[in-house]
Amino acid sequence: MQVIMMLREFFEDIKVQKMRAFLTTFAIMWGTLAFILLMAFGSGLAFRMRQGLLNAGDQIIRIYGGQTTKKYQGLPYGRYIRLKEEDATILENSIPQIEAVSANLGRYDVRLVYDDKIVTTYMEGVYPAFESLRRMYPASGGRFINQVDNAERRRVVFLGEVIAERLFGKEDPIGKVLSLNGIPFTVIGIMPRKMQTAMNNGPDDERAIIPFSTFQSIYGDPYLDELIVKPVRPQDSEIVVREARRILGKKYRFDPTDERALPMWDFIEQDKVMQKVNLGINIFLAVVGVMTLIIAGVGIANIMYVVVKERTREIGIKRAIGAKKVHILSQFIFESLSIAFLGGGIGALFAAGIIRLIWTLPAGAEGAMAYLARPILSTSVMIVALSVLCLIGLFAGLLPATKAAKIDPVEALRYE
Repeated sequence: MQVIMMLREFFEDIKVQKMRAFLTTFAIMWGTLAFILLMAFGSGLAFRMRQGLLNAGDQIIRIYGGQTTKKYQGLPYGRYIRLKEEDATILENSIPQIEAVSANLGRYDVRLVYDDKIVTTYMEGVYPAFESLRRMYPASGGRFINQVDNAERRRVVFLGEVIAERLFGKEDPIGKVLSLNGIPFTVIGIMPRKMQTAMNNGPDDERAIIPFSTFQSIYGDPYLDELIVKPVRPQDSEIVVREARRILGKKYRFDPTDERALPMWDFIEQDKVMQKVNLGINIFLAVVGVMTLIIAGVGIANIMYVVVKERTREIGIKRAIGAKKVHILSQFIFESLSIAFLGGGIGALFAAGIIRLIWTLPAGAEGAMAYLARPILSTSVMIVALSVLCLIGLFAGLLPATKAAKIDPVEALRYE
């Protein structure tokens, strides 16, 4: 009953102050809309950037041969460290924290020919584990390189979608034979385009992949371009890095503390840094959104002060017939919260509609739109928006409500 009476008084006040109520509600609506969109775009950007990093390397550590910068066991500095295929097996068998490993060989300007079409690209010879390590998953109907391909040195090739389109156009490439530097290879799979925020010799969808053993049998490269390892857990990365330098340092006789002797690119550390950067961006966007809502909250406080002034005589009558201060206080806080949630609800609906509309637009794999055109409206964003609205409505109405509750009944009845 009390709630119904407060609602009735709330709508009567709105009728009296139509323009002021409309502008205040619109300000809250606009602030809520801006807040939710800023947070949604920030969340979407953070998610897409992290996915782009993981698509380049899914929680992996890339190990390269380097050059020593420290003297060790009587050996001079400046020696080159060149990794071999056997090092992949040594690390996998010696470090239990390693989940998967791939030895990699690479070659630039590899010439692919199909009919009258020619494409030059970067090619890699890899282990089957490379599929999950670099998220090079095949489209339906195809497959990645497997253990049998590697064991039998099969002449099979896995292509990125961009290369496949240049060679085959709209033709299904699976099972087709192309010429790779004059050698026939059968296409076994195509990797769809994917977003990458980190590159190594170009994007993955513009390269060719063949079995490691096949690559080695053709070109005879004795040294690896890199080793890729994936820890069982991300928190094991420090152990894997330390143990890899210790084990290979013992084999190749270099100081385990000499980081340049065995350079590493730790995607796990990069991921941690990126998450901190994304958190900072989201906090900044949240502060901007909250400030917008606070400005709108000033409008609520303003209209509530006006309502208090116009209803001074009414408040005096209520106090004279026994109304307690808490009843006066609750009425004005209720009205303040009602304006906040009314405008906030409308703003949230508009924001949800805009986000849904944006998701219906096509987003390519390249350019800024690939990152910005996928805002994420999460439950946490809505909870934060609701909490902010509640606080703004509460504080915007608290001071006017306190003033109303302190009005002296005698003085109020004399008020004209």
